[in-house]
Amino acid sequence: MTLAAVVLLAGCASIATDTPAAGATTFRHAPLVRDLFIADPSAHVFDGRIYVYGSHDVDEPARDDEPGSGFVMRDYRVLSMDRIGGPVTVHAPGLRLEDVPWASMQLWAPDATEHDGRYYLYFPAKDAEGIFRIGVATGDRPEGPFTAQPEPIAGSYSIDPAVFADADGARYLYFGGIHGGQLQRWVSGRYDASMGITDLQQPEAPALMPRVARLSDDLLSFAETPREVMLLDDDGALLRGGDLDRRFFEAAWVHRHDGRYYFTYSTGDTHTIAYATGDSPYGPFTYRGVVLAPVQGWTTHHSIVDVDGRWYLFYHDTELSDRTHLRSAKVAELVHEADGRIRTIDPFVR
Repeated sequence: MTLAAVVLLAGCASIATDTPAAGATTFRHAPLVRDLFIADPSAHVFDGRIYVYGSHDVDEPARDDEPGSGFVMRDYRVLSMDRIGGPVTVHAPGLRLEDVPWASMQLWAPDATEHDGRYYLYFPAKDAEGIFRIGVATGDRPEGPFTAQPEPIAGSYSIDPAVFADADGARYLYFGGIHGGQLQRWVSGRYDASMGITDLQQPEAPALMPRVARLSDDLLSFAETPREVMLLDDDGALLRGGDLDRRFFEAAWVHRHDGRYYFTYSTGDTHTIAYATGDSPYGPFTYRGVVLAPVQGWTTHHSIVDVDGRWYLFYHDTELSDRTHLRSAKVAELVHEADGRIRTIDPFVR
């Protein structure tokens, strides 16, 4: 362990800790790096190398009184490796808060894509009015540096942008998160700060759904008005707000396998990564089960990527810090069963 990691961990000793999952004995997967905290890992393969884009967790006082105020990330650090299990390179900051003209705080979970040799980093941040928007920055290298556009994407809101590139070249941006992610404040189509912290006050009503919009050809704007991604049960009914085991909370991610589209997401309060399947990148998607059982730590966030014909889940937990807002990225092999199901991953050896 590096000296930096020792200092970070020593600073955590007097703080209340997260509780490991019931019955857990040993962490199954090792952190990708130990000398800084990288969460919300979005992994991609560019030019034969694996790049991981994530939130750079830091330990400093919260700067607003909104839910999630302890997550005060100020820059993006990109990890890369030439193979799963190989040495990990930590690159210099690819984008800093002070270099985003419209942003005031909280560079939360990002994602990236590549087109014609250019790299596009999508990220949420609060504007001067404390409203989460989604921005885009571009660069000539996968790790950056990236230059932010002067304004957020028109029509964007909430958090957790995730880019999916379909086989025909079309790219779709998925986004949204309730609670601190503010999605519940956009029900009317306009921002309404009076709309509480979640939609759980109406447990029998349809749950808030994530959003999707196809990106324009230049990947800098929406080509259409964002629409809801409908998540259904086996009977074709919309999942309900009180269905905590299956409803969407945040962390949308889409991948395609054997002709199926898999929409994966965090359930929030019940701490799983769930999945639903459909026949179109727009959905609807039918709930199928759990990809990742609860990790240590309150939040859970992931990505799924094909590396040389084998699939991997990148996720985070709080093994190194025991603190909710200081998280470490990890990776696990992911298996699609012959019938299309995803084999549930347990982050612990029990």
